[in-house]
Amino acid sequence: MPQLIDILLVEDEVNIAEALTFILTRAGWRVRWHDHGEGANQALREARPRLLILDLMLPGLSGAEVLDRLRTDPDPGLAATRVLLLTARGQAEHTAPGADAYLAKPFANDALCDLVASLIDEQKEGDHA
Repeated sequence: MPQLIDILLVEDEVNIAEALTFILTRAGWRVRWHDHGEGANQALREARPRLLILDLMLPGLSGAEVLDRLRTDPDPGLAATRVLLLTARGQAEHTAPGADAYLAKPFANDALCDLVASLIDEQKEGDHA
C-alpha cells in the first residue's frame, strides 16, 4: 500500500537532506528521504509520491541513472512521476535529460518551495485532464 507522502527526496548529503526536509515539511508537504540511488526506484514504487526531488550526484547509482530507470518503467503512472533534479552550479540540463525541472545548488528556500508548488500543481492538473 502506498505511503501518504507528497515528495520523495533522494539526497546523499545528510545536512542538505535534513534542511530540505525541514523546509518542505514546514511548507506543508509530507516528505520521505532516501539517501542513495540504489533502491530509489523501489522507494518510488512503494511511496508513489507526487514529486521526486533527485540529486544528480549520488553514490552507486547516479541521479541520471535513477531518472532513466524511472522514465522507462513499464508502469506508466510511475514513469510519469514529476522530477525536480538538483544539480551543482554549472551542470547543464543535458547532463540528465528527462527531468521536469532543474534547480542548481545553492538555491533560495523560496525558489525551491515555489518550484515544488508549481510542479505539484501541474501534476494535479494533469490528473484531472
